[in-house]
Amino acid sequence: MEEGTTKEKGPSKPKTEAPATAAARRKAMRLFSLLEKAYGPLQWQPRLDPVSELVFTILSQHTSDLNAERCYRQLLTRFANWETVAQAQVAEIEGAIRSGGLARQKASRISNVLRLILDRRGSFDLSFLAGMPLSEAKAWLRQFPGVGPKTAAVVLAFSLGMPAMPVDTHVFRVSKRLGLLDLKTSVEAAHDLLESLIPPRRVYPFHVYLITHGRRVCKAPRPRCDMCILASLCPSLRSFLPQLPNPGRRIPPKG
Repeated sequence: MEEGTTKEKGPSKPKTEAPATAAARRKAMRLFSLLEKAYGPLQWQPRLDPVSELVFTILSQHTSDLNAERCYRQLLTRFANWETVAQAQVAEIEGAIRSGGLARQKASRISNVLRLILDRRGSFDLSFLAGMPLSEAKAWLRQFPGVGPKTAAVVLAFSLGMPAMPVDTHVFRVSKRLGLLDLKTSVEAAHDLLESLIPPRRVYPFHVYLITHGRRVCKAPRPRCDMCILASLCPSLRSFLPQLPNPGRRIPPKG
């Protein structure tokens, strides 16, 4: 951030966070601690190289992980490497990934992205992104058609271990119910907001915890508040109590 041209007189005072921001960060850390206790500690490990992660994430859009994995294997079986995919016709790519749904749209995106990367970088090595500030790395990926905030965050987080927070339907739902996001916050804005609430080294496990909790407990539309370890910190609890199978069951206390 650039500094202003006007100098401050006298001794500088330490900057303090706005009370709401500080409170939100404290709450996020309390939630993190409870989730870590419930689901166990997590260590980041690289999944795929960045360009492979990018292609896989495009394939995973609007389909299950199982379908995406199948299409990813079929694509590499058919073309062997990304150079061959980049040189292929869109119709050929579409045929290899047809079982994953939205094949034509995804094939076009994959073809465009691979060709653009090769044109701008001369190779498919995207490891240079790890040396960039997070915001710049996100912007570099988002310049490509079909690459939104979630896709960029997945590549940076899962492939390079950068503190990017991919916001899927589970993360978005759970975060709103817990009050980490305002009800008017968009999915796109949620990425940066959630990243700002948690220390960088805890962004990846927090992402995984929120997804896991969303799948197992904080389900849509019928969350299992009766078995939720976060219930004492959840402002949405009372709105779901009438739907609980046993609303009289004791909710875990604070702390």
